[in-house]
Amino acid sequence: MRFYDLPVALSALLLLPTPALTFYLPGVAPTNYKIGDKVPLTVNHLTPAQSAQDTQVRSVFSFDYYHHAFHFCEPEGGPKYISESLGSILFGDRIQTSPFELKMGQNESYCKAVCGEQTFEPKDAKFVNRRIWQNYNINWLIDGLPAGQLQFDPNTNTEFYSPGFALGEVKDEQPILNNHYDILIDYHQASKDTYRVVGILVEPVSLKGSKSLGDGKAECGDSNQPLILSEKENTAVTYTYSVYWRPSKTSFATRWDKYLHVYDPKIHWFSLVNSAVIVVFLIGMVSTILIRTLRKDIARYNRLDQLGLDDFGDNSLEDTVQEDSGWKLVHGDVFRPPKNPLVLSILIGNGAQLFMMTGFTIAFALLGFLSPSNRGSLATVMILLYTLFGFVSGYVSARVYKFFQGSKWKQNFIFTPLALPLVVFSTFFLLNLFVWARASSGAVPFTTMLVVVAIWFLISVPLSVGGSWLGFKSAATQPPVKTNQIPRQIPPATGYLRPLPSMLMVGVLPFGAIFVELYFIMNSIWFSKIYYMFGFLFLCFGLMIITSAAVTVLMIYFLLCAENYHWQWRAFCTSGASAGYVFAYAMLYWIRTLSFGSWTSGVLYLGYSALISALWFVLTGK
Repeated sequence: MRFYDLPVALSALLLLPTPALTFYLPGVAPTNYKIGDKVPLTVNHLTPAQSAQDTQVRSVFSFDYYHHAFHFCEPEGGPKYISESLGSILFGDRIQTSPFELKMGQNESYCKAVCGEQTFEPKDAKFVNRRIWQNYNINWLIDGLPAGQLQFDPNTNTEFYSPGFALGEVKDEQPILNNHYDILIDYHQASKDTYRVVGILVEPVSLKGSKSLGDGKAECGDSNQPLILSEKENTAVTYTYSVYWRPSKTSFATRWDKYLHVYDPKIHWFSLVNSAVIVVFLIGMVSTILIRTLRKDIARYNRLDQLGLDDFGDNSLEDTVQEDSGWKLVHGDVFRPPKNPLVLSILIGNGAQLFMMTGFTIAFALLGFLSPSNRGSLATVMILLYTLFGFVSGYVSARVYKFFQGSKWKQNFIFTPLALPLVVFSTFFLLNLFVWARASSGAVPFTTMLVVVAIWFLISVPLSVGGSWLGFKSAATQPPVKTNQIPRQIPPATGYLRPLPSMLMVGVLPFGAIFVELYFIMNSIWFSKIYYMFGFLFLCFGLMIITSAAVTVLMIYFLLCAENYHWQWRAFCTSGASAGYVFAYAMLYWIRTLSFGSWTSGVLYLGYSALISALWFVLTGK
């Protein structure tokens, strides 16, 4: 299983994150062609897509384009892999050469054979028919642009290109194979005798009786008689295509706009406004508590510690004690070290690393550095940033551990860069075995895994150890109040102050700030769509951070008022409680949108959903 195509700019870009604002920075240079120049067509893996009948996805496995069961025509000498980035490989892209011949500006209106006749045996026909039932899409690339199909959005009355086109379709409960492709290519004249590709559409057709005549020529069959692969006897299939070049006014800089379609922009703004109102309300409450209550009382306790109780008369001291209530009674225990400080400091350090990686990735994507035309750039940058921010993880973990007065420094140095990545990699490796067992192209090669491990141990681990050493050598942060030698007895918690009810109550608010974008992100993961609305995502991410901080401060204040000074773990778990709602939403998404035909698909979905939710818990909990 793959995460198909899987978490700071100027205010103008933030407020108007629409496709029209797409721009490209150096690194994605246009390719210029002259009339008659060969335009290469490369092929990618086949991916499951949304069913037209019930709008559900029935599989999570991708398959190599040249999987033997499909019998797609291969180029002379065999297909060759196109060089890809690390992120592109991890996210399942398997781009290879193809035998299709396209020449700039030259139409091939007659039926042209891709290769000779292909014979489907019954077992191959059964495999392909099942993929048609599961609504698999073929993915081609021409000049970096995905070949797609024309779609219409009734909400906005606009047309757009949807990447990928159908392997086949189901008519009258019978799967039929598309064996002919009408390729429509939009081109733009940049200057005299210079042309650029700005759009690709493919209209697949099922034609029974097509025959290859040799020398690339073919006789197309009748479109009224679709091609059906028999599962009882061999079936002869001839793949054919036609090419049509269409002049377009679309420039190279805006050619991705027709692919990047906002399905319902109003729901994004409604979610942002709703979250902003909640944030303003929470910030008002937190400000009232911090400014009017805590600051004055903390100053009074510090003054008592400095002057000493002997400076006050017995009546004054008695009045002071009688006035104290709630959190004021535990001010001398608030900064007592928590249980398992080593584990908490490691989680906080890794959360800081994830937080920095997420924030910078969204910022780079928003500025246009991670253009969808540069395949795999998003995943590559995420891996790179996560590796480099190992220094942040080590430094934050060491500083927190020192504040907790920990003594197991060797364990802190070792487990901070190893514990969480080991859990993530082990889970990923286990799930990857299921993908490999299904002969899916989404299985990450073993050599790629070794590269990731090498990058981690050679770059991230040394950076984390260096950050831990720097944090260890720095002076410890002094608490604002003095800690008593004898801990107070904690009254039993009741009602919403118990751990589970407080987490359920608080976690829903940060989740409310991001659940709309979460829906579109999950669509991009499981429906093989392109996610690009990083302006909305950046605003939602910021609102989520503010909401998590505000609700955590409020909950800890109520906890201290109940004379419970064990707030450190409660703060981490309360802030990260939105991860539970993320996992619950993933399960609801499974029920409503996905309809898997095998238990392995369910295992992969459940495993990756749990892994993402766990990482979300660490990120938001910190």
